[in-house]
Amino acid sequence: MSANGESRSHRSGGGVLGQALPADEGFMVRALELASRGRYRVAPNPLVGALIVKDGEVLAEGFHRQVGAPHAEAAAFDALDGSAEGATLYVTLEPCSHHGRTPPCVERVLDARISRIVCAIRDPNPDVSGRGLDRLGEAGLDVVLGVGREPATELNLPFLISCLEQRPLVTLKWAMSLDGKIATRTGESQWISSPEGRAWALALREEHDAILVGSETAIVDDARLDRRLGLAPGPNVRVVLDRRLRLSPGQRLFEAEGDVLVFTESDDTPRRVALEQRGAEVIVVESVDPPVVLERLFQRGVNSVLVEGGGTVIDAFVRSGRFDRVAICCAPKLIGGREALTPVAGLGVGSLVAAPVLESLKAHSEGPDIVLEALRKDLLRGLLEVVDRREGAVASPVAAEQSGAE
Repeated sequence: MSANGESRSHRSGGGVLGQALPADEGFMVRALELASRGRYRVAPNPLVGALIVKDGEVLAEGFHRQVGAPHAEAAAFDALDGSAEGATLYVTLEPCSHHGRTPPCVERVLDARISRIVCAIRDPNPDVSGRGLDRLGEAGLDVVLGVGREPATELNLPFLISCLEQRPLVTLKWAMSLDGKIATRTGESQWISSPEGRAWALALREEHDAILVGSETAIVDDARLDRRLGLAPGPNVRVVLDRRLRLSPGQRLFEAEGDVLVFTESDDTPRRVALEQRGAEVIVVESVDPPVVLERLFQRGVNSVLVEGGGTVIDAFVRSGRFDRVAICCAPKLIGGREALTPVAGLGVGSLVAAPVLESLKAHSEGPDIVLEALRKDLLRGLLEVVDRREGAVASPVAAEQSGAE
């Protein structure tokens, strides 16, 4: 029985895969906890955790800490004091079977004389997909696939979406009052959320490769849109959608370290040159719409985008269907007013049937605020269907170099 309540048995090159045992779920939960520790430093690699267990006792643990560091399986074996012969290896992503920056993890598993491996999901990278588990099955190991498959998929959304859908993960984020307002009728928005809520929002920036806003938000808020907590290595990419090229060279976002990309439909050369002199890269496109922008960002190796508004930009992503997660900081305030701004602008849907549906809703507190997070409906199911088929997976420009080769 897997951690999402599904017992899984498949046939691979190594034969029929084994069935999960009652204790497997708890050990996989621990492996997932370990994997999450690399949250801010492994991109564009996947988050992976591993446990070596024998007779119900954890012998060693490991996780992928950062780009260039050992794989989770290798880290667990390196931490092992003694023999792993006859033990079970729990791992959140299929072990690699090819040479990259490091030797194949499959070889470490075989050399350790592990007798059983429990894996959450296959690695969709075409250099890996299925080959690692097939090799282990062919060598006589009992291979169990699917324990914890949904939480493992959610943990690695940026990696999986980049591999399978050839685009970045998109998170829509905003802070609002309890009655759904992101600013007063006069436009005042600083600060709706509490200091604790704002700290959560800054941590969310550390998880994403790029921060994206519309020109109105960039001009009115005049924010730097940068990483400030030091959790992730290096600066993030700042992206402004500026259809008419209204952005001023004096905006504070030019004061922070990192690339600034301005997408526009304007051919105003003087304004373009002025922004370029401040360090911006101005990208003229036929249409400043989410599919176009995301394609360009993906080509640059951006695997995750945090959209911070305003309402018109968020509406464009919602209407285009180009979003995966929603993250909302809800403050215990009532702003009211018909003219007060709401998170998703535009005309809205004409019927409830047309309203986008979310799932996997989670809530937690940040000081006095409540944070709500949810996924686009059927996102996990769709990704898992493709991963299970093992066909059609294409590695992203950067992830192709990193997966299995951290």
